[in-house]
Amino acid sequence: MNLQNYYYYFQSVIPSRLCDDIVKHAKLQQEQIAVTGDVKINDLNKKNFSKEEAKNLKKIRNSNVVWLNDTWIYREIHPYILEANKLANWNFEWDWSESCQFTKYGTGQYYHWHTDSWEDMYNTPENINTHGKIRKLSVTCTLSDPSEYEGGELEFNFNNPQYSKRKNVKKCTEILPKGSLIVFPSFVWHRVRPVKSGTRYSLVIWNLGYPFK
Repeated sequence: MNLQNYYYYFQSVIPSRLCDDIVKHAKLQQEQIAVTGDVKINDLNKKNFSKEEAKNLKKIRNSNVVWLNDTWIYREIHPYILEANKLANWNFEWDWSESCQFTKYGTGQYYHWHTDSWEDMYNTPENINTHGKIRKLSVTCTLSDPSEYEGGELEFNFNNPQYSKRKNVKKCTEILPKGSLIVFPSFVWHRVRPVKSGTRYSLVIWNLGYPFK
């Protein structure tokens, strides 16, 4: 798919106090080890999930997450998703947001190259909000002040880094200020570089719609 814009950002639009409220609220919840799309969190507790598999997971992703479904969070961020979808000339049809993923990246933690979407649609007949849909738009909101950590940069690669020798990496410095957020198509490759010191907090939301026609 040819895009005029690979992402669209808004700087410092979420009030600092609200960012702090999200962080405080998330810290009161049960923290989990972050997994990738092909691993269910329950598998981590099963005997058939070997140490080798856990080690391989850490090669791709090393962070901790909390899942949030609070209406006040969606209410604050949804207007920016709608505006970015229009101003970036994507005009993707979407109608549902997944649970908010609050992510904590401590020293040495990271997320290697990946996309948020995959080929298969959600097969969830018990949930009409997700069944038959795909991830179309991803959102990342910066909850930490840049003075609180070093490293942890969000980077984009507008080619598939697994198969392309051409390097087209864009470091997304636009969302370094606290309360900034970025919206991008879920099929765009991106990564979070290792945090060198401190802790980086962010909020991610995936937004679903029926497959592209």
